[in-house]
Amino acid sequence: MEQEIGPRTVHPAIVIIVMLVAVMLGFQVIGPMIGFFVALPLYPGSLMEMTESLKEPMKDPEMKNTLYLMQGFGTFFGLILVPLYVLAKFHRSASTLFKGPMYIQPVVLVVGIVMIFMMVNSMFIEWNQNITFPESIEKWARGTEEQLAELTKYLTKFDSGGQVALALVVIAILPAIGEELVFRGIIQREFYRGTNNIHVAIWVSAAIFSAIHVQFYGFVPRMLLGALFGYLYYWSGNLWMPILAHFINNGFTVVAMYLYQRGTVEMDIEDAKAAPWSAVLTSAVITVALLYLFKKFYEKRTPADFVNNTNSDNATLIQ
Repeated sequence: MEQEIGPRTVHPAIVIIVMLVAVMLGFQVIGPMIGFFVALPLYPGSLMEMTESLKEPMKDPEMKNTLYLMQGFGTFFGLILVPLYVLAKFHRSASTLFKGPMYIQPVVLVVGIVMIFMMVNSMFIEWNQNITFPESIEKWARGTEEQLAELTKYLTKFDSGGQVALALVVIAILPAIGEELVFRGIIQREFYRGTNNIHVAIWVSAAIFSAIHVQFYGFVPRMLLGALFGYLYYWSGNLWMPILAHFINNGFTVVAMYLYQRGTVEMDIEDAKAAPWSAVLTSAVITVALLYLFKKFYEKRTPADFVNNTNSDNATLIQ
């Protein structure tokens, strides 16, 4: 009889490598391919015309919804379905990641933490934008950054409320679930299982999370966000907390861009200029205070309320 693979018999490095390879395959190849064919009936042209437009999609306004669908299916397939399948193969249950009671207090705290941390992170965004690399790396990095920036600008110039709703699904909801499942629920847990050091697990996972976006001039602020999500997960033991934080961050950005384009608000959230130092320092103090309240809230939960609901695979993040 074949011996079942238990949760601790597979080395964490193997789980992480297999997961990342599978995720990239699903996210970059299989998922977008499915999205392409789903979008085909919606495109006012032939298969060949749509394929040709895909080479330079920003020149064809009809390609915007196609790109949304390709990205959406890439995220859904590559960051949700594939990781769940790989987890099952390693005999790990994903259901335990989402267990645990939901309380209104930490939900409110998460909303405040994310919104106020944006002010703090503006300083790192401006700093990271102005980093210089050796000339050979600089040329490649800037070129990659500009291409992604142009594509982002194209996708986030909304023509209707329907596109905003679609963008919220593709940019906010699906990535919040998929990226937190992969980078916090799986990779962070595996790093912790391998190192027994939660801070190493959180920061290395956050660095990988930032690196896969291939935006070097936004690496540090995105890594800080990843670390923030990591600590929210560690302290609460409930993956819904970083998912909520991730959704608020992305969703607020989409809505703010739409309102700016309509002239409803004057703040351009895409502006990389940092907030005034006084605002940054005040926001940093408030963020730390809210994080402290969040952490203390879960420390007061009894095992019956919390720990027993978050234990899973003998590799729980709660001590």
